[in-house]
Amino acid sequence: MKITRHQELVQLVEHYSNLTTQQLAQLLAVSQETVRRDLRVLQKQGKIVRQHGRAKRINRGVDESGDPFTERLKSHLNSKADIAHRALAWIVPGMVIALDASSTCWYLARLLPDIPLTVFTNSERICQALAKREHIQIVSTGGLLQRKYACYINAPLAAQLKSLDIDLFLFSCEGVDSNGTLWDTRSWNAEYKTMLLKRSAQSLLLIDKSKFDRVSEVRIGEQVDVTEIITESSQPLMAHKCGVL
Repeated sequence: MKITRHQELVQLVEHYSNLTTQQLAQLLAVSQETVRRDLRVLQKQGKIVRQHGRAKRINRGVDESGDPFTERLKSHLNSKADIAHRALAWIVPGMVIALDASSTCWYLARLLPDIPLTVFTNSERICQALAKREHIQIVSTGGLLQRKYACYINAPLAAQLKSLDIDLFLFSCEGVDSNGTLWDTRSWNAEYKTMLLKRSAQSLLLIDKSKFDRVSEVRIGEQVDVTEIITESSQPLMAHKCGVL
């Protein structure tokens, strides 16, 4: 019965795109607690996404879900600026750093002083922000430009990274769930972050508090893979492997 119910639940979410726990309970003729247990299992299996009391269909297309870059710039503006200032303390002359195409990393790029650095990024906006810094070497992934998200995709990352030893990878994500899994909305963006996490000596996750206990469509990695999490609190929030989260 459980297997059949799980199959029906997934089919319902695929058909309606997203449903509340209450709606699913009514459609399946079971309790909401049973639905919640089923959703936890199905999320771990990568079949649905749980978010704010709803079950959502996983989007797997090229133009996947996610807010445009211009919209993300306006969201939690003060928090992102604060996080960017905190992250700046980790960057010293001579480093090779990697930045993702998040709006928080764009704020950070604008704060970077004109010091000897190598910056590797898939962000069109970060390349533009650093264009006039004479001492910063910019290495873009290139590839197909996604104008909505202001970033490049389909670049041969493995080949590019062979010639670069990344000292520090700074990135954001869509959410960190209660189990410490990092999530994103777009598969090609998640792949970039997953590879950089593996190839960098250290990594910083830059997220505001609204993204904790939150999931999305595509898994990036685990919290234990990150050196430190920086949020807008008065003190940096240490990663799980450091014993604080």
